[in-house]
Amino acid sequence: MSRRCELTAKGPMVGHKVSHSNIKTKRRFLPNLCNVTFISDALGRNVRLRVSTNAIKSVDHRGGFDAFMIKAKGDDLSPKALLLKKA
Repeated sequence: MSRRCELTAKGPMVGHKVSHSNIKTKRRFLPNLCNVTFISDALGRNVRLRVSTNAIKSVDHRGGFDAFMIKAKGDDLSPKALLLKKA
């Protein structure tokens, strides 16, 4: 399973872990992903997606799942979310 948000396309980032002696070693910063069930009034059913906690806040801010999907760009959405947007 890919570590990518299905709504905002957030993925892992690469950076340095810096020790006290300032030795830098590579590390990955993983997104905070959660399995969430959204209620869609337009589709008349529940939708289960794996999204970041930032995306959950964005969905709430925009007024729900349906309003978020209307405003979302197709480039950021996963194939599963794109099918939901078209439906």
